[in-house]
Amino acid sequence: MELNRHHYFMLGMVILLLGLQFRWVHTYVLSEKTTTFIASKIAKSDEPSAEDPSQAKVDATATRIPREIRPPRWLGFSLLSVGAILILHALAMPRPG
Repeated sequence: MELNRHHYFMLGMVILLLGLQFRWVHTYVLSEKTTTFIASKIAKSDEPSAEDPSQAKVDATATRIPREIRPPRWLGFSLLSVGAILILHALAMPRPG
């Protein structure tokens, strides 16, 4: 499939708006359900000691604390730049047809 003017413009808009969101929001707090899901996936990959009762207690309390994600500041700026470049590129392309 060949990308035309409309595809580049839409992709640029989505990336630009995502960059704006990363610039305006400094911290994302995950819900308890999402935190539990991520903790279960991380615990399965690590598995230091499955039979240690103190480790199970730590894992149970760690899933109750909501996880916070702080994206780096440069991420918002770079997404804004890439989105703006894609939009300008779409406007410079010839019209389809």
